[in-house]
Amino acid sequence: MSKEEKNNSILSPKTWRFLVNVWTVFLYVAIVIDYLKSNSLEKFLGPICAIYVALLAIYTAEKEFERWHDYNVGRHPGEVYIIIWTVIIITMFLLGVFHPNKYQLPSEVFSTYIVVMGILAITRKSKTDYLCKDNNI
Repeated sequence: MSKEEKNNSILSPKTWRFLVNVWTVFLYVAIVIDYLKSNSLEKFLGPICAIYVALLAIYTAEKEFERWHDYNVGRHPGEVYIIIWTVIIITMFLLGVFHPNKYQLPSEVFSTYIVVMGILAITRKSKTDYLCKDNNI
């Protein structure tokens, strides 16, 4: 399959990026609603986090595959996700500390944060290795 055919297919990198972005927003909103409703969405956060992590892993693998096969990979910095995730985690953790009877950060949310950081670390290392390969370092 040519690159043009791949980009026009339903499972193109653009489609995966769109799905990741939609599920990211959905997860962020679910986390906030879970706080506002005193952990009422806790049983739904696990499946939402699992779907989000799966989509993020697929998108990341697709993007890395394209990088290593010298396709043009657009710039979509994962650091933005980490910054937003960090703000959410710290905020929710502090809210749980100061309002322990109202809210506790679900472990699935914290685990998802760790997975997202791991995915970013792997992709950054892959990018560094790829750039070293191109520069013969």
